[in-house]
Amino acid sequence: MEVIALGSGGDALLRERTATPQGNYPATIAAVAGLVAMAERKVMFLRGCAKDGTQADATGATVGIGIPGAESRASGLVKNANSTCLIGKPLKRDLELALGREVRIANDANCFALSEAVDGAGAGASVVFGVILGTGVGGGIVIDGKVLSGANAIAGEWGHNPMPGEHHKDVCYCGRKGCIELYLSGPGLAADHRRVTGVDASAIRIVECAATGDAQCEATLQRYEARLARALAQVINILDPDVIVLGGGLSNIDRLYENVPRLLGEHVFSDRVATRLLKHRHGDSSGVRGAAWLWN
Repeated sequence: MEVIALGSGGDALLRERTATPQGNYPATIAAVAGLVAMAERKVMFLRGCAKDGTQADATGATVGIGIPGAESRASGLVKNANSTCLIGKPLKRDLELALGREVRIANDANCFALSEAVDGAGAGASVVFGVILGTGVGGGIVIDGKVLSGANAIAGEWGHNPMPGEHHKDVCYCGRKGCIELYLSGPGLAADHRRVTGVDASAIRIVECAATGDAQCEATLQRYEARLARALAQVINILDPDVIVLGGGLSNIDRLYENVPRLLGEHVFSDRVATRLLKHRHGDSSGVRGAAWLWN
């Protein structure tokens, strides 16, 4: 769990992390409230005294929160959260009671996309699709600087569409077969390598070995790149974004930005692919920055 305090120009005044209470909803509410209070105290201290001799006021800051799920438009309760203790809970209401102010909540992938669209890799682009490639696969859409959440609050959730071009046998945690997440997440990359080679290796290890000439690891990465290109091509054919920004642990595989764009043309319904595939600018702080930008 991370908190960041942004100045009006987007400069980070403070950034701190703490362990997330596991499976404990009341403790999670208390932890968030504690982080906000701590951040306000520290920012006020760092700013020191105002010019008139009074203490600079950092209290009453606007609060945006990114969550690994979404708020149901029908009930106002959290759904689709892999932090399962949040599911079915009135998170926004409870946080507003704890903090004594309005809060804005968005999916963490939406927050990532917003951060990168406002002043990150996608700055200046009209339509940005932000992709999370980590322990799961998520996505968010930003159009003209505003998050698109959708009628069902699931806009950008491409990770739970079926992976095109595969014979689907495996069942995702969501209950569907053959989700993109099963192939393009870090665990999905490791599972594919294990299925083909019989060898257990982490995604990081596979990348390292491919770089040293390991043929099996190289083949695994080529399969990954081909699948990523097919899956992103579906997004391009529907949304046609100016920029796709990658985040999450697998976004740090530098070869993706050279190899995947070369493969997109086979699947995109166009004579050329103008969509740029870019690496995040703000790293693992992009999501929490985007939460703050919900008030922009």
